[in-house]
Amino acid sequence: MSGHSKWATIKRKKGALDAKRGKIFTKLIKEIQVAAKMGGPDDSANPRLRSAIQAAKTQNMPTVNIERAIAKGTGQIEGEIYEEISYEGYGPGGVAILIKTLTDNKNRTVSEIRHILTKAGGNLATSGSVSYLFETKGIITIKKNCCTEDDLLLVTLDAGADDIRSDDEFFTVITDTSAFEDVKAALEEAKITIEEASISMEPSTTVKVDEELAPKILGVMEALEDHDDIQNVYANFDIDDEILSKLQEDE
Repeated sequence: MSGHSKWATIKRKKGALDAKRGKIFTKLIKEIQVAAKMGGPDDSANPRLRSAIQAAKTQNMPTVNIERAIAKGTGQIEGEIYEEISYEGYGPGGVAILIKTLTDNKNRTVSEIRHILTKAGGNLATSGSVSYLFETKGIITIKKNCCTEDDLLLVTLDAGADDIRSDDEFFTVITDTSAFEDVKAALEEAKITIEEASISMEPSTTVKVDEELAPKILGVMEALEDHDDIQNVYANFDIDDEILSKLQEDE
């Protein structure tokens, strides 16, 4: 397991999602607003908005917050204007990092991202430097107590899924973007509860991170994710579970 899937697993184990719920709400509201602006307020005809709303509901965001974000996106009420910008860079040890942002001030955002990377021993790179190392994929997360792996394989592979990975608590279903909605629909029809579903970036190659480098790369990932303008961070690192366990014991 590596890259986005590894980072998602680490965040779940650290409890970061619960600890930073207010920050998560802010990012989800931005995504709903931009999705509604780009594709309209009807989530049945706007897959990006549908995914954003599902993510918000998973985090127990109140319906009134979701509706207000949609209204801002469609101009029914006044709201901020956000610009989608991707940044590319390198972290400690040459780990490739792809950063997706929604910002109302790109000069501020790029300056602060550069500072985070430089402080960690990395650097901001030119467009195209690392993006070719990542593929766009559908990522669907399911708790293991919802079903057996055999049942999940039967449902998802028939619907077009590429792969299934697992950790201690979750199955992660990987799909091509063209099969993403079909796999979600198949899971819903089979009454298998989806914990999280999103279009994400998976690395095609990875950098092995040793015990000395692991805290540094995890630190820069946390610093980037903590930034209000950054929606998602993807990196092509791989850390052995034994190293992760040791780091968690040391915390």
